[in-house]
Amino acid sequence: MPTEEAVTPVTAFLLVKTTPEWLGLTVQQRVDAFTTQVVPAIEAKTTGVRSRFYDTEFYSARVTDVWVWEADDHHAYQLLIDALRETPFWDRYFEVVDLLVGTENGYARTYGLDAVATIAT
Repeated sequence: MPTEEAVTPVTAFLLVKTTPEWLGLTVQQRVDAFTTQVVPAIEAKTTGVRSRFYDTEFYSARVTDVWVWEADDHHAYQLLIDALRETPFWDRYFEVVDLLVGTENGYARTYGLDAVATIAT
């Protein structure tokens, strides 16, 4: 009898630093580069991913931005990273400083517990 594998959403924190090439572009050129070079590559390679982008350069000299990705599963995440690596985003416009990947409240799923670390008020 086949067993069903539980699908666990993946969250990735992509910590990046802008490059001089990116900073040399005008704001409009940056928007155009992102919407014509990065987004179409992601959309062509994967589904089931969502993102949020955070500016951090006014708080950190090491990391200028954090791009938070949520993927429906590990395969969607893998396809996302493969897509990003094929664009100028990866190591041309941004240096990838670190990549932190996890699953929200994984301990709770492992032990069959309610999540105690996530608080909503």
